[in-house]
This record gives sequence, structure tokens and C-alpha cells, in this order.
Amino acid sequence: MDVLVSGRRCTISDDFREKVTERIRSIERLRDRVIRVEVQVSAEPHAKQPDQATRCEITLHSKGPVVRAEGSADEKSIAFERALEKLKTQLRRAADRRKTHRGLRVEQQVTEGAPVPSVLVEPPHVDVPEKHVIAGVEVTGDGPLVVREKFFPATPLTLAQALDEMELVGHDFFLYVDAETGAPSVVYHRRAYDYGVIHLEMGA
Repeated sequence: MDVLVSGRRCTISDDFREKVTERIRSIERLRDRVIRVEVQVSAEPHAKQPDQATRCEITLHSKGPVVRAEGSADEKSIAFERALEKLKTQLRRAADRRKTHRGLRVEQQVTEGAPVPSVLVEPPHVDVPEKHVIAGVEVTGDGPLVVREKFFPATPLTLAQALDEMELVGHDFFLYVDAETGAPSVVYHRRAYDYGVIHLEMGA
């Protein structure tokens, strides 16, 4: 397993690099087939709070999905330890999920015949605000509206694979394309270790 330690706007000493490399070895028992681990420490000179002045991001590359975690503190060693603890937590959660959810059962909700929610219609205004388009979204008036677009290549995944990806990146939800149906889908955390799944049915 290769461990790469780099710094942005800060100096990385040999002692810190050796300590990080030694501590990173502890994740090998939690994640098999690790190929490379990247540890990047960034100084944030304009941080408003001292405990956010240094940020550490750990990215784990293996034959499976990429795992990423980050931590912030006023000192690089503490920021690294916080990021490492988050990474271990994500790996443990993913391992626990695989042990306890071998046979995934999806609870289907029948939406046919469900009442259609009423639509709130604003009364017409005398002064019609100017309309303009931001990132393909029509905006009326001055906003405020901030739109950030991201595009990712989508490889169809099974439900189990999507749950693994969500746990390993440490997010509360994960958007994917279902390998069986080809439908855009979202898995998300509910309570404790419960999960929810939303599938979109494409109209004709």
C-alpha cells in the first residue's frame, strides 16, 4: 500500500510524514486490497475559526469504490487524527452493513391512487419581474439563487453496491443508476442502520 502525503500552503516535515504513514497502516485490517492512500494537508489562512485553520483530507484508492474523509483543527496532527477516525468509522459502517444486510428487502410503497397535492398559485402582480436563465433554470427577479452543476459518469449499480458507495464516501444519500431497471435511483439513511430507496419511473 502506497501512502502519499502532501501539503498545500504548508510544510510537511519528515516526522509528520512518517507518523502519518505508520497510522495509515492501521486501516489495512478494515479494508482489503488497498492500493494507494493520499493524505493532503491544507492550511486555511482565512478560516474564521481557529479549529478550521488546518484541513486534512484522506482519500483511499482500492479495487472497490474510492473512500474519502476529512477533518479540521488548529494543528495538522489533530486534523489528521480526526480525518482518520472518520475514515475508520465509514469503513466499519460499510462492513457492518454488509454483515447485517446480506438479504436486502426493499419495501415497496404503492403510489397509485394517491391524492394529488394541491398547487399553491401566487396571485398575479401588477409589476412583472424580469426573468433570466441561470444554468438552464429560469429565475424571476433578482433571486437569490445559486446553481452549481456537476456531471459524473454513471456506471449502473446494484442496490448493495450503491449502499456500499454511500457508506464509504460518508454521505447521507447516494444517487445512482439501478443495474436491473436502468432507472435513476437514490438510497438514503433513515434511522440507525435503516435505509430508504427512491426509484424514478421514466414517463413515456
